[in-house]
Amino acid sequence: MSSTTVNQGVAHQIEQEDQQALLNLAETYLRESVAPVASEIDDNPQVLKEALRGMGDRSLLALRVPKVWGGAQVSEITYRHFQQLVPRYSGALNFLQTQHQSAAGFFTNSENEALKQQYLPYMSKGEILVGIGFSHLRRSGEPIMKAVVVEGGYQLAGKVPWVTGFGFFQDFIVGAALPDGRAIYGVVPFVDTVQETGGAIAFSEPMQLGAMSSTNTVTATLTHWFLPQERVIFIKPIGAIHENDQKNVLHHGFYSLGCARAGLDIVEAAYQTKQLPLIKQAFDALDAELTRCQSAMMQTLPPDSQTWEERLQLRAWAINLAQRCASAAVTVSSGAANYRYHAAQRVYLEALVFTVSGQTTAVMEATLAQLVVSNRFE
Repeated sequence: MSSTTVNQGVAHQIEQEDQQALLNLAETYLRESVAPVASEIDDNPQVLKEALRGMGDRSLLALRVPKVWGGAQVSEITYRHFQQLVPRYSGALNFLQTQHQSAAGFFTNSENEALKQQYLPYMSKGEILVGIGFSHLRRSGEPIMKAVVVEGGYQLAGKVPWVTGFGFFQDFIVGAALPDGRAIYGVVPFVDTVQETGGAIAFSEPMQLGAMSSTNTVTATLTHWFLPQERVIFIKPIGAIHENDQKNVLHHGFYSLGCARAGLDIVEAAYQTKQLPLIKQAFDALDAELTRCQSAMMQTLPPDSQTWEERLQLRAWAINLAQRCASAAVTVSSGAANYRYHAAQRVYLEALVFTVSGQTTAVMEATLAQLVVSNRFE
């Protein structure tokens, strides 16, 4: 064996140890500092802001950004473990930090070096926080956010129906449809702003959502907004977002796995208190199924390891598991689960959010297929 091969092996081992240390750091923080205030985080933006700041203090907010830009540059496997870890302790914190991690990925993949220099070195620690607003590009029919070419850049007009993180993030990445069907992505301020040219961007009051309302999800309205060329991240071909949804169909499923584990944590705690064998039996069965689902999903990470249809079924399985584990948490908590701030109540509502997060028609169909079963009482 050559010295080069040995050195590569040692470097790989060190990298794996570093990434495991990062996961351990994240779990310790989440378990000790986030879990005790999870209900408050779900309801109070200020407590959520403190929790997000804690992640930034530990350099956990740009995990997939290359190290040259100040990120952690973790492996695919490490990141998918992280995706399960955060929602186990707080769905609201997970939902918010995911927006920022996604924005960091957009900057990383951009050819706009000036934007990279302006944002990436400051994203890992949360010195700059950025959101995203482009899910509307998945909609069919007339675009609700349009862009046209003007001198020096683009003019944007329309509505962004969902932007999460108002009051948390300084800017957000907006997506708009060009006349030829391509999509442009650019950076705009996440605060009411009027330009000297007459363009404006305004935001609604935070929506009264059933879960994770502390994340401050709002609607943005852009009127004759001038987006200069230097604020453009990239322009994507027609249908790129749908192709990306297919390619990444499994990724949102890891959040559902974390939510399922949160439900089982409650079931396990209930058994420790009530010592009923039937609770232990339910926990063991669901825990074994969750382990199988997680293993199957992790095995699909290598490209072309499974077909899109197989990944889609795994996504639906993960969603179904989150729903059932959350229901189990409610069941073993008995009447206390009705309490507004009970952990089972929070996890049950979080399972709702993860059911529809990043949903496409195909995901909806697969999710419904899991729910529709034969009548066992026939």
